[in-house]
Amino acid sequence: MSGESYVLRTMLELIRIDSESLNEREAADYVASRLREMGVETAEDEAGKALGGNAGNLTALVKGSVPGAPTVMLNAHLDTVKPGKGVRPVVEDGVVRASGDTILGSDDKAGVAAILDTVRRLKEEGAPHGDILLVFTVAEELGIKGAAKLDPAVLAADFGYALDSSGGPGEIIVGSPTHDKITAVVTGRAAHAGIEPEKGVSAIRVAADAIAAMKLGRIDDETTANVGVIRGGLATNIIPESVTIEAEARSRNADKLTAQIANMREALERAASNADARIDIRIDREYSAYMLGEDCPAVKTAAEAARAAGIEPSLRTSGGGSDANVFNHIGFPTATLGIGMRNCHSTKEHIYVSDLEAVARFVYEIVMRAAAGAKESGA
Repeated sequence: MSGESYVLRTMLELIRIDSESLNEREAADYVASRLREMGVETAEDEAGKALGGNAGNLTALVKGSVPGAPTVMLNAHLDTVKPGKGVRPVVEDGVVRASGDTILGSDDKAGVAAILDTVRRLKEEGAPHGDILLVFTVAEELGIKGAAKLDPAVLAADFGYALDSSGGPGEIIVGSPTHDKITAVVTGRAAHAGIEPEKGVSAIRVAADAIAAMKLGRIDDETTANVGVIRGGLATNIIPESVTIEAEARSRNADKLTAQIANMREALERAASNADARIDIRIDREYSAYMLGEDCPAVKTAAEAARAAGIEPSLRTSGGGSDANVFNHIGFPTATLGIGMRNCHSTKEHIYVSDLEAVARFVYEIVMRAAAGAKESGA
């Protein structure tokens, strides 16, 4: 369409690039090429190789010109969830949608586009700013795997932002939960379902009894739980011997998460015991919670920048995770920013053009505000 803004055009180009998790090569090359055109060189780590993907995390440093200004980190992830192949974005009445049979991929290509737009503006306008560290990660949608492989020494900055939340422009996510994944394998006993079903122990029945006894969904304002995957069975005439259950629990409160995991484990163990089945349970920590105070430089700078961009800042907590969880866990203060994406992880995903453009202004003002603070303090 004619009259497209740079940030919209960039997002549309990124959306048309297939980049489901572990297949981010083309998206990484696109970002590296665009930055190179602006005189910014990127480095790529070995995260892709370690995770079985075809691209690693990209990092770059945009050198600033304001002495004493804090170095600000801007982060977004390159991968999308499925179904994310052959996405055909449609722009109509100020809204960007997919054609209907795929996700859109504004999660997180809107964030990537806003970062590239900020670098473009800084280069074109020659505005004074501090150093900016860019971090584009892979495999975020698989449980923040790419960020977890990033060398912490790369985060040579003062504070940062993950552009990766469904909130609107100006929303600053100051808290996010710990996420634990449960993988349970139920082993029963196979038998012919028509001739001697009484000799079998149905792993599917055990799984069903366990799930029925669990507390699931919205547990309270800090805690959620879900059973998302069940795999098992071979045929209708065989009592199923094995079933795998994949579930999760999240909470911003450590004690509540412990209690929820205990509830789910107990339900699994009791159901298995009652049916004389065996169960193996593994619990993995996907990422840890974070909570930032209003006086955190990342939060204060973002709130000031939102107002400078004509947006009312809003501080809130989230039930989702992002690269910010990994960064905060290793001691690097990172707030997550709302980038306007809606109904993400579904074929109804969409984003308003006005929100996308407001986010780009917001991110630019964050960089400006950080540099202005240094000049005001006489640094």
